[in-house]
Amino acid sequence: MYNKPKGLYLALPSPATYARGPFSTMPSIRDIAAAKSEARKLVMVTAYDAWSARLLNDTPVDILLVGDSVMMVVHGERDTLGATAEIMATHTRAVARTAPDRLIVADMPFLSTRKGTAHAADCAATLLRAGAHAVKVEGISGHEDVIRHLVESGIPVMGHLGLTPQWVHAFGGFTVQAKEAAEAAKLKEDALRLQDAGAFAVVLECIPHTLASEVTSLLRIPTIGIGAGAGCDGQVLVLHDLLGFNPDFKPRFVRRYADGATFVRDSVTRYAKDVVSGDFPGAKERFGA
Repeated sequence: MYNKPKGLYLALPSPATYARGPFSTMPSIRDIAAAKSEARKLVMVTAYDAWSARLLNDTPVDILLVGDSVMMVVHGERDTLGATAEIMATHTRAVARTAPDRLIVADMPFLSTRKGTAHAADCAATLLRAGAHAVKVEGISGHEDVIRHLVESGIPVMGHLGLTPQWVHAFGGFTVQAKEAAEAAKLKEDALRLQDAGAFAVVLECIPHTLASEVTSLLRIPTIGIGAGAGCDGQVLVLHDLLGFNPDFKPRFVRRYADGATFVRDSVTRYAKDVVSGDFPGAKERFGA
């Protein structure tokens, strides 16, 4: 008889507890903006494929982020720079097919905002045609005009400040940003510029929690934090991180809600043992008399 490993299976609420959260249908950009005035925290989680999006569609998550982090999490690369519009569109399409009730935001890939407004608009159009409802753009310096152009073209834009992974080489690695006063002042200025350019929300990644709270108070649009403390208007985590699929990745800002790595390894080990022993497939898993 198989014994469940201790600490692996949690007492889960009934399925009815998962359903939908505050929105029975897909929340609009205006719904997301209204959450700030209603003091309701926003919940965003990454999704890269159909199976995870199908499950997340029935949870109290507001926004699914098809992040370029897919290059690291799914494709095994060291950074996000390998993402292209075509790769992002492929993952966005898979998510959109099975999560009809969630707002889907897709990342604009590396350098897509640095080749002029026409190129950026084409890239954003590719993502929206794949099923995204909005795009996320890292930074603002040097491409503020692009963000304005996208917004004025009817493409909702979520900003992203702080640790912007597409700048990993310039930053010298994935490190906490805006620790110095001048950097903090610049980040506040950039947040206001994003708001003025028409962004409907902004992600604040890996910055001091006091600074994140100040930016949140400064803006009319919602902030969504990752490694930025509890003072933001919402939070985002990579699904694979919160499920514990990579036990070697232990950033300070992640809280694990499951031991996914143990669950997968244990389940496949049980399957392998059943195959070797001849127990699988059994009478219930075969066709014919």
